[in-house]
Amino acid sequence: MKASRRDFIKISSLGMGGALVSGALFNFTKGSILSDTFQASDSFTRTPTYCEVCFWKCAGWVYKNDQGDIWKIIGNDDDPHCNGRFCPRGTGGVGMYYDEDRLKTPLIRREIGGKQVYEEATWEEALDHIALNLKKVIDKHGPECMALFTHGSGGKFFGDFLKALGSNNITAPSFAQCRGPREVAFLATFGEIISSPERIDIRDTRCLVLIGSHLGENMHNGQVQEMSDAIDKGASIITVDPRYSTAASKSNFWMPIKPATDMALLLAWMNVIINEGWYDKEYVEKYTYGFEQLKAHVQSFTPEWAYGITSLEPEQIRATAKEMADAAPAVIIHPGRHVTWYGDDTQRLRAVAILNALLGSWGRRGGYYNPEKIALPSWPHPPYPEPKRTWRDANPGKYNLAIEVVSNGVCDATIPSPDRDCNFKAWIVNGTNLITTLPDQKKTLEAIQNLEFMVVIDTMPMEITGYADVALPECTYLERYDYARNSEHREPNIALRMPATEPKYNTKPDWWIVKQLAKRMGVEDYFSWNDIEELLDWQFRQVGTSLEEMKRIGVKKFPRKYDDLYFHEGQDVYFNTNTGKIELYSTDLLAEGFDPMPVYTAHEEPPNGFYRLNYGRAPMHTFSRTSNNPLLHDLMDENNLWVNPRVGREWGLHNGQEVWLENQDGALSTFPVKVRLTERIRFDSVYMVHGFGHNNKQLTRTHGRGASDTEMITNVKTDPIMGGTGMRSNFVTFRVENPHKEEVTS
Repeated sequence: MKASRRDFIKISSLGMGGALVSGALFNFTKGSILSDTFQASDSFTRTPTYCEVCFWKCAGWVYKNDQGDIWKIIGNDDDPHCNGRFCPRGTGGVGMYYDEDRLKTPLIRREIGGKQVYEEATWEEALDHIALNLKKVIDKHGPECMALFTHGSGGKFFGDFLKALGSNNITAPSFAQCRGPREVAFLATFGEIISSPERIDIRDTRCLVLIGSHLGENMHNGQVQEMSDAIDKGASIITVDPRYSTAASKSNFWMPIKPATDMALLLAWMNVIINEGWYDKEYVEKYTYGFEQLKAHVQSFTPEWAYGITSLEPEQIRATAKEMADAAPAVIIHPGRHVTWYGDDTQRLRAVAILNALLGSWGRRGGYYNPEKIALPSWPHPPYPEPKRTWRDANPGKYNLAIEVVSNGVCDATIPSPDRDCNFKAWIVNGTNLITTLPDQKKTLEAIQNLEFMVVIDTMPMEITGYADVALPECTYLERYDYARNSEHREPNIALRMPATEPKYNTKPDWWIVKQLAKRMGVEDYFSWNDIEELLDWQFRQVGTSLEEMKRIGVKKFPRKYDDLYFHEGQDVYFNTNTGKIELYSTDLLAEGFDPMPVYTAHEEPPNGFYRLNYGRAPMHTFSRTSNNPLLHDLMDENNLWVNPRVGREWGLHNGQEVWLENQDGALSTFPVKVRLTERIRFDSVYMVHGFGHNNKQLTRTHGRGASDTEMITNVKTDPIMGGTGMRSNFVTFRVENPHKEEVTS
């Protein structure tokens, strides 16, 4: 057997010890808040922050008592992302700071006596080691053979660092593993992307259609609040989902669709809306291109045709089409967030975009508004060197319509192949656990073994850190400054994150790490500010505020430059497409050799005795990054497997029974998961929350709790248009006896 270049090393509690700093508020062993740490006479101070627990990045206030202990986090009333209200994840963010399992000091992989181990290192030693090895890669292969994987605010600093070295191979797994198909689909249709937070006007909508979008469970804070307000005002909710989700329980219509048939429903809705004349004729005539081609295209896709595919009654398909049309243009067919399902996802999201266009919702109140952001300038620096090669050179002819670097494309191009003359040799991984983020773990591990160097920067000993050549402990968002949050919304706004307290243990902020590396790599001119406060104050002063003011207010709103939140009646609008119109018939897709209009393709069915694996989110957790958080773990400590009672009877399963999962390729779950028998899931599917089943024992709370859905995802359907990884063509069956027992006892 070929020896591994790097073994998985279980990071132990190294550095400044496993005990909490004295005076900490939380006794996590007992699961309680220490009653003697707060007294009524305590005075509180507050500092502004924005949350790092999920991508919504709600702005808030961190409160500390006079002993310096972080007491609580609440929302900032002026923040349009949260309107002063944090979700469970946001309020539980303090658990990240007090988690005693955190990475505590830099670690360098060494080989001692033929065994790979981690040795503690000073920051100087670790940074010197990183700089030396990155220089080796650059000298031997060129800077373009380095890539950055990032998910979080600190990634902006590392991205600037990589560009200064001469590489723009900067990828966020959230594109190819989550939202990419919708961005490419809406760009091809409207000439604009959806962005984050999504530009949907839920607060004023009269009809909201959710297709596999679990609002209330994925906790997209602003959207959940607006959905609640819309329901109070009488808005109709239509939920399409094989599972009776929280959103479905609030809906006027629940459509328990057969999984993998969503495209058939979307095409049938188009058929009804066009043939009944329920589309917005004036809007379609004025703003769209290709209506006659679309009308001819959908003629055979009747509700009766869709019934045989989706199992949804034709009467329900017609009734929901009428519900949407009656509400138009204040209607939203939600674009979703995690939309990488079956490999034809860009085409499915094209169908979603087209439906919105037919109903006239783009640019209309209660539909899709036009967001705006402030132009916050970058600190002056020399021009970045022009890369000689990019990730596209490693994937010739593929994914030409992708608008971001495709993370699985980088992973694939790290594995040597005779078809490629460009392979990645070094990875910088910041804030993303690629072992659970990228599908097909076997391929991810193969890519890692072919790297010459990998550095991981994280707050926690996630599985990915165990494969690093150097693991750097970044401090949590509560202990650091970051770039200002500057996202699009109805009003331009910026939010400040500043340290509420000094970093615990021997941890550092990303801006400091990058500045130190830049000096060692000879690119310090790109980071010529003395410290992050100087950088932020300079940026803020360019837009009429200051760091001092932002420390006081946390969030600053700016007036819109133009009155263009929605289209004006009869307004002439130019769309950033090839035709200058909303393209129902896509010229971009046609030029790349793809169908210019969505088509239905039948997907694989589960083998006998197997069930389609569906997965999703819980309101108290974000992916796998929060399952060890002591506060959020207390709310949900493991996932379970939703199984229809009919299936349970066939297998003799009972509630709470532990089962192991086996997928269609023979992959087995490392840990068992408890069965939850419920009528809220179709008989042909099972469902589990993503982010559990950690196999790193240094995650002391979550290790071995529940099962990992990622382990079951070995059949990945790549979207040929933009490279997204369709992950819902995997099927599982049950093993009621421990399939690993022989391994344990041998």
